[in-house]
Amino acid sequence: MAATRTQIYLTDRQRRRLDERQRQEGKSMAAVIREAIDSYLAEPAGDLDRVLNETFGTLPDLDVPPRTEWGRRDRSRG
Repeated sequence: MAATRTQIYLTDRQRRRLDERQRQEGKSMAAVIREAIDSYLAEPAGDLDRVLNETFGTLPDLDVPPRTEWGRRDRSRG
């Protein structure tokens, strides 16, 4: 594996948590950080409309107007 040296600044909390993780997994700090970066980069950017559509109405007791009504009040004031 070809690698490029990169320096970063971590908060004390981040460093402590990485140290703990590396001890638990028995891996080097570099391996833990590379895996974290790979995981972050593998996640697709969230599709806000898709997420809203999939989760809309999951709180049945919450009184919210239908999404088709969102923004209509602002447009009617114009």
